[in-house]
Amino acid sequence: MPSRKFFPFRFGVQSRSAGPRQPWLETVRRIEALGYDSISWPDHFVRGFEPVAAMAAAAIATEQLRLSGFVFDNDFRHPVVLAMSAGSIDVLSNGRLELGIGAGWLKDEYDQSGIPFDPASVRIARLEEAIHLLKLLLSGERTTFSGEFYSVDGLQIPPAPVQRPHPPLVIGGGSPKVLSLAAREADIVGITTRALPDGSKDAADMTAAATERKIAWVREAAGDRFGQIELNIICPTVEITDDRRGAAERLAADLPVTAEDVLDSPVALIGSVDEIVETLQERRERYGFSYIVVLEPVVEAFAPVVERLAGR
Repeated sequence: MPSRKFFPFRFGVQSRSAGPRQPWLETVRRIEALGYDSISWPDHFVRGFEPVAAMAAAAIATEQLRLSGFVFDNDFRHPVVLAMSAGSIDVLSNGRLELGIGAGWLKDEYDQSGIPFDPASVRIARLEEAIHLLKLLLSGERTTFSGEFYSVDGLQIPPAPVQRPHPPLVIGGGSPKVLSLAAREADIVGITTRALPDGSKDAADMTAAATERKIAWVREAAGDRFGQIELNIICPTVEITDDRRGAAERLAADLPVTAEDVLDSPVALIGSVDEIVETLQERRERYGFSYIVVLEPVVEAFAPVVERLAGR
């Protein structure tokens, strides 16, 4: 097994709000002031601001926050269009872009928008080809490319990004195919619950055992580069409380898992600030997770954890 040196902790916030303008800008600046490292926007038609517009505004409103579409749906954005957006955001932010990209999974928004929802195998194959093309386009060089899904003939896109050879690539997923692709191509690999063929998420896939399987897939596919990959996880469940057990039992009542599964799940952070700090340290030792993302509503409550662990 390749040796692995743990990355320092860093913390991000996923934003799903959509204004009004001034409160939104104040929140973005507050996230930076509290010591969070990044802010991201999901690429869904049904959640929050459009991410490119949000990143452009945040690039001007902040000085240090790293910015990400977490993650851009490859089926919604042709690689040529995404490459131009990525280069522009990286320049406007002075090199603070993290380029997240995925195969798409939320079938309802495909159906509602009239975009074809192809089988997972097709979406993942198209994603892999898009990643190869994006890396070429973001090099700043004139690009010619011919694949199964995309064809480019002598295109050179301005502006070239500040970060070379390209902004850090973020790929997340919960299936062997996507995580193996991420392990081969990404700088940051996000571990998520798997998407089911009907476009829903498998809530039972949040367990510690499922997470260990996913890390094993990444390790196997990454080979010698595993130690260079930063491991990320989004924690949609964060509850600061002195009654961990009671909170877990309440949450488990609506899930196909036990309270013990909830307490042990890497996507849930439950307990006092001291308990959550200890939990995150244990999980970095166990899984390698160092890049932790929480949702916008818990920014203030979670800030003491960020203060204790960021950069350590």
